[in-house]
Amino acid sequence: MKRSDIIRTVKVHFRRMRMCDAAAVVDVVVESMIDAVANGDRIEIRGFGTFQPRPRATKVGYNPVTGKPMNLPANTTILFKPSRELTKKMNG
Repeated sequence: MKRSDIIRTVKVHFRRMRMCDAAAVVDVVVESMIDAVANGDRIEIRGFGTFQPRPRATKVGYNPVTGKPMNLPANTTILFKPSRELTKKMNG
């Protein structure tokens, strides 16, 4: 599902809403989620899952071409954990 599909679904659900207003709603929600995760907050969407920033430590990696070791810096990634409802629906 793409962004345009989500906007179309919002537009169909709220019939009096214009397409540009539906796009603005989707953009505000996505921006709010991005800002929250960037600030280190956990996002929980009931029935869908949780998004949580997860720090990664520095580690030694290897260059695949030369085989030489190289230091990989610490960074932060995002962990998504699906809800039980979503997992049940996906698995049948």
